[in-house]
Formats: sequence, structure tokens, C-alpha cells
Amino acid sequence: MKEFDYIILGGGCAGLSLAYELEIHKKLKNKTLAIIEPRAEYKRDKMWSFWKIIPHNFEDCVKKSWEKFYVRERWARETFHHCFDYPYQTIDSGLFYKKILNTLKKNKNIRFFKNIKEIKTTNSFIFNSVPKVKKFNKDGENYWQHFYGIEIETKKSIVNSDEFGLFQPIAVGLMDFEQKYIPEATLDRYPANYFDWIHFMYILPFTERKVFFETTWITKGNRRMSPYEYQIVNQLQAWNIVSKDAFRGNFPKDDKKIDRRINKIMEGRGSSKFVKNPFKVNYKEHGAIPLFHPVYEKKENQINIGTAGHMTRLSTGYTFLNIQEHSKYIRENIENIRDAEIFKQDNKYLFYDKLFMKVLDENPKEMRSIFIKLFNYPSRSNTNAIIKFLSNKSNFSEDLSVILKMPKWTFIKALFK
Repeated sequence: MKEFDYIILGGGCAGLSLAYELEIHKKLKNKTLAIIEPRAEYKRDKMWSFWKIIPHNFEDCVKKSWEKFYVRERWARETFHHCFDYPYQTIDSGLFYKKILNTLKKNKNIRFFKNIKEIKTTNSFIFNSVPKVKKFNKDGENYWQHFYGIEIETKKSIVNSDEFGLFQPIAVGLMDFEQKYIPEATLDRYPANYFDWIHFMYILPFTERKVFFETTWITKGNRRMSPYEYQIVNQLQAWNIVSKDAFRGNFPKDDKKIDRRINKIMEGRGSSKFVKNPFKVNYKEHGAIPLFHPVYEKKENQINIGTAGHMTRLSTGYTFLNIQEHSKYIRENIENIRDAEIFKQDNKYLFYDKLFMKVLDENPKEMRSIFIKLFNYPSRSNTNAIIKFLSNKSNFSEDLSVILKMPKWTFIKALFK
């Protein structure tokens, strides 16, 4: 079996970011690297979004940047924020994979394998990006942010059918808590405690006819819930793309018939009687982000990276820029990596997130209003403070300005409990 100087377990965002960082800085010129990744091919399967608070290597993979975002309450009240200083960016994973793979294939010292059993690992240093966690649908103890989204392209410009269907082509819908119309025929598929959970729509508009939108939930892993597709169709109805009559009248309450109609609509094949603005589906994304840090097993010849290396910000799910900073740290210390300190998020953010998760666990019904209060004051200085706080780059005064917006008694009780 062949032996390598370095091994990266997992060729996803964290693994490829590290490999690219090492390669472009000539750290693999005289070293060998094996990347263990079971997938048969790389294709667009994710989007990574963030406020550009620091430079990164993937500007040419940015699908779009926005300088405006909004958070929307129930009853159609929204707060708009301008983020000129820190634009909100979305990375297309297809472009990301293509760029990195085209660079790595030029170096004959880098090879891909499907299974680690194909190589010898005794003397190698390993960078592990595969977290040891239960599967989302089998974990009833921990919180997860889970989501289902689609990118569609419509024949005509998207318009708002009523006050519940806000569509702003120039602004990201960061959190849209507005309760959409729920088809009567599907009501019995929604759990009784539906309104107790954190649920919002996340909306990335690319043009007046092209948009990615995602139904996002924060719950404990194995909670019973209505199918994600129901919320997607609700949003299509709010934008006047699908008729509200699609599930009205004498339509039978038959789960299979409901699902068949929804599946047709989700594929852009719905009857012209129900689809008012024909569309095609370009892309679908489904996933779950653990809002807890997996067990980190310290080993002499191994460092964990990505989610496995605790690079996810638990209160937001943001990970991409933390991965880039971790990759840079490893590159700067690669010659003495066995003796380097473990890179981690600043302790104050770990503390903030731990407190946030305690508040979430004890006060799930209050979390919607807490998020709303956080974004209630859209001045430039306040917006910048929030962005920096959520991106691990805030100073003491910015931390204080964010903390003072929170319900103090709720957080104090959680702190001392």
C-alpha cells in the first residue's frame, strides 16, 4: 500500500478548502496528499452563504452578492438592513468544486481514494472532516438546523399575490417568519405544536424570475413535522406562482393524491389550471446542520476540521468562513503541525452560543421574538455590529450593543440555571 505525508478524510467543503490552501501556497510541492472521498462525482449540491467579513479564496465562485437583507415578522412587517460594508455572498458549490479540482489535478502528489483502507496510514498526519454524530432523524436529544430548498426560474416576473408574499429581487430574505397560507386539504398533516418550533423561509433572489428559497427549521432531530414540500408550495402560492385553488373545493383529503399533486408542482409539471406562472426547477438542496459540537477525539497524528473540528457557529449554523480561517492557520503551521495548538473559535463566542442554546431549550416559543428584537434597529452601525457579532469578529462595544437588545431576564435565568 502507498503511504502519504498527509491524509484528508472527507472531500467536502472543509477538506477541499484545506487542500486548495496548501496547494496554492506551495506546501505540497515536496509532500504527498491523499483525499478520501466516497462520492462518484462532484456536482452542485450545496450553497454556502455568509457576510463577507474577511477576504477568501473563492470570489470567482460567488453566485451573487447582496447589499441589503431583511427579517420579516408575522403580520407582514419587515425590517430592512443595508450591508454595504459586509455584503452577503453565496458560493455555488459546483463552481467551488470545479475550481479546486482543476487546481489539484495539476499536482501529481495529490490523489483521491474512495476508502481509507486503500492506503497506509501509520506515519501519515490526518485531517479529519467527518464528524461522529448520530444521523439527524435518529437524534432526539440535540438541536439541528434542517432545511429543504429549491431554485426556480419562472416564465414571468415573480410578483406578490398579497401582503404575505414579499419578494424583493435586491434583498436577501434572511429570516421570513410570516405564516403563509396553509392549504385546507393538508392541515391534518401539520403537527399540533407546529407554531412552537422555530421555522422561517430563507430567500436568495438572483433576478426577478430566478430565486432560491428554503424552508428552515430548528428542532431536536427526530421531531414529527409536515413534509418540507408543503411549505415550499405555500411559498409558491404566496408569490402567485401556484394558485391557492390547487387544494381547495372538493379536492379529497387523500394523502397520496395530495402528495402526487405536490410532487408534480415541485417538478414544475403542475397543470396550467394550478400553475399560474410556469417555472422550471434548477436545483434542490436538503440537509441538516448539527447545532452542537460533536465529540472531538484528540489524537497525536490527527486534527479535526470543518464541523468535526467545531467550526460551526452554533447560534447561526455559519461555517464557511471559519473553515477558511482554519485552513489558513493549518497552512501557516504545516511544517510543525504535530506540535501546533488546536485552532478554535474565540472562547467568548463559544460562551455566547452555549447560553443561546440553553435559552432555546428552555424557551423555544420565545425564540422568534428574540431573533426579531436582534434585527429591530437597522442603522448602519447597528447592522455592522450584528453582522460582526454573528461572524465572530465583534469587539466589546459591539458585543454589548447586541446583548442589550436581548430579553435580559430570560438570558440571566439561563445563565445561572
